[in-house]
Amino acid sequence: MRLMVMFDLPTLTSTDRRNYRQFRKSLLNEGFTMMQESIYTCILIDKQAAKLLDNRIAMFAPTKGVIQSMIITEKQFTAMRFIAGDKNTEPENKFDRIVVI
Repeated sequence: MRLMVMFDLPTLTSTDRRNYRQFRKSLLNEGFTMMQESIYTCILIDKQAAKLLDNRIAMFAPTKGVIQSMIITEKQFTAMRFIAGDKNTEPENKFDRIVVI
């Protein structure tokens, strides 16, 4: 599963900019990677973990602006069509499981 967070936060005042930086830093601390500017994704093991993380984000989200989240499957994510640009092949953007027996 993937949790995708998209946001548009105001940056007019110094308080708004601080809230923006804190929110972005919190996303990175939770394991998110930047897909595009203001679009972050996180790989999770199942839907329950995605819902739990979604609730955690709601706790530290600023009150101003728009923040949206979407839980998608790995199959839906890999079916994404790239109209322009190249696919990100960084290791943190892959969902490879290691099974230890």
